[in-house]
Amino acid sequence: MNIGEKLSKAITEAISDLKLPDSAVSLEHPTEISMGDYSCNVALGLAKKAGMKPKELAERISEKLTEKIGQIPEVEKIEVAGPGFINFYLSLSFLGESIKAILADEKFGENKIYEGKKVLMEYTDPNAFKVFHIGHLMSNSIGESISRVLQFSGADVVRICYPSDIGLHIAKAVWAIRKKISEIPKDEDPIDERTGFLGKCYVEGTNAYESDSTAKKEIDEINKSLFEKSDDNIQAIYKKGRQWSLDHFEQIYKKLGTKFDRYIYESEVGKKGIEIVNNFIDKGIFEKSNGAVIFPGEKYGLHTRVFINSAGFPTYEAKEVGLNVYKFEQYKGVDESIIITGNEQNEYFQVLQRVLGLIDEKIGSRTKHFGHGMLRFADGKMSSRTGKVITGESLLKDVEKLVWEKIANRELSNEEKQDISQKVAVGAIRYSILRQAKTGNIVYDFSKSISFEGDSGPYLQYSYARAASILRKVGAVKSDFEIKNDNFIARLLYRFGEVVSRAVTEHEPHHIATYLINIAGAFNNFYANNPILDSGEEETSRIALTSAFAKVMKKGLWLLGIEAPEKM
Repeated sequence: MNIGEKLSKAITEAISDLKLPDSAVSLEHPTEISMGDYSCNVALGLAKKAGMKPKELAERISEKLTEKIGQIPEVEKIEVAGPGFINFYLSLSFLGESIKAILADEKFGENKIYEGKKVLMEYTDPNAFKVFHIGHLMSNSIGESISRVLQFSGADVVRICYPSDIGLHIAKAVWAIRKKISEIPKDEDPIDERTGFLGKCYVEGTNAYESDSTAKKEIDEINKSLFEKSDDNIQAIYKKGRQWSLDHFEQIYKKLGTKFDRYIYESEVGKKGIEIVNNFIDKGIFEKSNGAVIFPGEKYGLHTRVFINSAGFPTYEAKEVGLNVYKFEQYKGVDESIIITGNEQNEYFQVLQRVLGLIDEKIGSRTKHFGHGMLRFADGKMSSRTGKVITGESLLKDVEKLVWEKIANRELSNEEKQDISQKVAVGAIRYSILRQAKTGNIVYDFSKSISFEGDSGPYLQYSYARAASILRKVGAVKSDFEIKNDNFIARLLYRFGEVVSRAVTEHEPHHIATYLINIAGAFNNFYANNPILDSGEEETSRIALTSAFAKVMKKGLWLLGIEAPEKM
């Protein structure tokens, strides 16, 4: 039981002792440390029922808590403030013990909220023959961080990627490639040149499909051929382009630090989706309509959607049904199956979840969809359909270049600069995505994202590197110390476990990002005003504090999918 849980229990008991009505107890950390480490507003909610003024009731509860303070040695004092808030101040001895716990416990901050549970995490899901765009970076950053927070909370996490490798968009690209077959790159050409060619062909094929009726007919025939695997020449082009795309995606995942446990391809699940949909027509879930098979969503307050088109091919919807049923067949005992996509697919997934629930209640109830906002630049949302797109890879390269320029004059080898530039670029982008709730849109600011000061990923990495630099100058960190002087950083570090618990419960990594910015600011302020080394009798405790900060920061960065460089 952590200190927050102990306080909540004590408050609940005090309310009971005073024979007050039952009330939910919530604790918050005041924004100003002068107002205590924890604050509770339960008296404001109970005052009317108790027939008392909130402040008077808060005093009564506080008196009862003071009688119990011996049972909570971590608390130094309790005060009533404002209209009826009860504030709790933790003791320096508790803060010292919490620093020792951080240093001694390799699992500090972990929890058991998901212990014994299996969670499937599906995220990123790029499209073969199309560029890896910044929306895929959004999905990857959010999905990877949630995966790590779940692992940290005891879950058995299976990372799944569902690349789109069949469908009309492939046929459009293949049509254009056939027209430009003499220009097709060689297998030994740089991967970005090969996939860049594929992306241009997709754009050309899309434009032709919309403006040229002959081209449209040809592309539809190619789409049919791809599904039926009936033309060897088309299959050869398809297989080459598909492999180029997948190899390129794998390069990007390696740079991002993501390793998927399983790839399930769209081409694997189409026929399964058709079979499932057809099997449930007679059961009233799906209906035939003008040669197609639809789900009559209006009956459920949702949109009607086509699952098998009039040509007999599965739509994305049918493939998704095949995919999600297949997941539960492949992995037994799944407690949650989480899918991360852009929030423009929210309504689509509402239909899908209802369909899955009608087919199999267990699959429907355990499948969750989290839609995220868009990452934008000054000219708005980018589209691979029109070719006006900043790719995920080009964004990474651009940020790496800016970081390199920033550290060019530092006494580091070129190899170290390259390593730091890559880690800091990924950190800059990931933090920009994860610093706010996942549903919000982001306007990416290049200069702010790579700043070594303020609200940025590199600032967190630099703060860690600063602490690591100090620790390289000392031997083993001693555990026989006391915290004799109050400091803000010690009043923040013990909260790490609480923050992680909230992040996993809400599936919101931004709580961790905000916490890390706060502890980085506190540490850097402490560092600026207090010598760590050669500080006399304070040295042992300050080194321990620095070590505890570094340990929490490194764990926190890992949870965000960000590496912690030892030098910067």
